[in-house]
Amino acid sequence: MINPFKNKKGLGRGLSSLIGDSDVKITNNKISISSIIPNKYQPRKNFDKNSLEELTASIRERGIIQPIIVRASEDSNDKYELIAGERRWQAAQNAGLNEVPVVILNVDNLRSLEFAIVENVQRKDLNPIEEAEGYQRLINEFNYDQDKVAKFIGKSRAHISNCIRLLSLPAKVIEHIINDKISPGHAKILVGLDNSVLLAEKIIRKKLSVRQAEALVRLVKSNKSSNISKDTNSIDIENQISSKIGMRVFLNNKKNNTGTLIFEYKGLDQLDRLIKIIKENY
Repeated sequence: MINPFKNKKGLGRGLSSLIGDSDVKITNNKISISSIIPNKYQPRKNFDKNSLEELTASIRERGIIQPIIVRASEDSNDKYELIAGERRWQAAQNAGLNEVPVVILNVDNLRSLEFAIVENVQRKDLNPIEEAEGYQRLINEFNYDQDKVAKFIGKSRAHISNCIRLLSLPAKVIEHIINDKISPGHAKILVGLDNSVLLAEKIIRKKLSVRQAEALVRLVKSNKSSNISKDTNSIDIENQISSKIGMRVFLNNKKNNTGTLIFEYKGLDQLDRLIKIIKENY
């Protein structure tokens, strides 16, 4: 079968290579739009309303040019689960289409998640938190490490690490990132700070640049007593664990080598994941 994505420019490592490695069962085929169900591994949760309306108008006028990628549903007979192209699928429904062109692939859960992440990252459709959650899911559910994620996505390991570290920020700061009130550059500065929420709100209120925010954080840190500063080993351990599990971690090691290790979770799903990790490994 001919791979309809093979010669598409701008897809880089991801979609063209993944499709080439997969079993393409049917190409350029049309199926009922009602037979398609959402992808349970879709990393993208937010869709811009205006952009979706523009795409709806385009599809109503010209139809769908690029096929939607699907796989046979594991849970529902005669249904197909979206792998890539959810915006096109939603817009097609809004445009009143009864059928859509698809490429049907025979892929497992891991490859489905890989497809969804690659398409969204390369199209820059994910906000920084959705991107980080996608990478974290590869690590948690499919035994990737950060090096493997970096190689697969085609990003640096530092980029992957910095993305995942954003998940350790308080929920309020994460909300500001999702709503595009602060940039990932701002957010990266706030990771690990006890007063990150207050600092984020000050950055927003004063419309500080990343450089100005860095200066603010340095000033705040310099005003803290050096007696309560942590040693570099403790900070490094906190960062390593935090980047691995996607939660804020606090290590307090006393002089007699006793102390506390605290995990801060932001929902029952994170708590359940932490409990699962502990039970499976200890």
